[in-house]
Amino acid sequence: MSDASSNISTAGKSSPNWLIAVSAVLVVLFLFFASQTVGGLMLGVYAALQHWNAAQINAWLANSTSAQFVYGLIAEGLMVVGVGVALRWLRWRWADIGLTKPKLLHLIMGFVSVVPYFVFYLVLVAILSAIFPGLNVGQKQEIGFTDVHGSFELLLAFTGLVILPPIAEEITMRGFLYTGLKKWLPTLLAALAVSVLFGTAHLAEGGSSGPLWIGAIDTLRYRWYWYSSAKKPAISGRAWCSMPLRTSLRSPASFLLNNQT
Repeated sequence: MSDASSNISTAGKSSPNWLIAVSAVLVVLFLFFASQTVGGLMLGVYAALQHWNAAQINAWLANSTSAQFVYGLIAEGLMVVGVGVALRWLRWRWADIGLTKPKLLHLIMGFVSVVPYFVFYLVLVAILSAIFPGLNVGQKQEIGFTDVHGSFELLLAFTGLVILPPIAEEITMRGFLYTGLKKWLPTLLAALAVSVLFGTAHLAEGGSSGPLWIGAIDTLRYRWYWYSSAKKPAISGRAWCSMPLRTSLRSPASFLLNNQT
């Protein structure tokens, strides 16, 4: 048995597997809401110190690339810090959730997976569109950074959209939550459970257009990658593989083209 496996097994001796799984879900839900709340409060404190009125604050939050970047940095950072605290509580190590020493193979597998990933997605969307004609496959995702100007703002927006979310979300979902659920559930069921939670969290990104169902479908294809990669010994349990895949799926080239002025 590997050191990582034995370490998780040791933690499991003091707590039932179902309790570890439930705790992982509760921790992730808490971190999701708490990190966003703290990020918003910190920006609110800064705005209050500037003696801005409500209209000025709303305009700043809606249009300032720097403000949106700082908010994301705080929220994503708190997610990772929170996972670190949870790992200490469970007596796990970072390696136990897939954050082993990164290898070139991990990055290559992540980027190579983009092609079959999109093929699977296109087939899935075609099938679901035939079954549900009302599915809005072109619905816009509300992700912020709508008024970006200049190279510096482009760099901030690129980092806030393409770099930070994959790191924080993969550590939290692919790493911590998935590992916790697998203590109690089979691999496929654990992946599906994470998919439901992850998809639900993204439904609100449809904004005024309503729930982002196409985003929820996107998470289902993502779990396919999880489940298939879990069967490959060379990359099994390696969160580094999924980070470059998520980064690729944030469509950095499209982002830059759509926001340059």
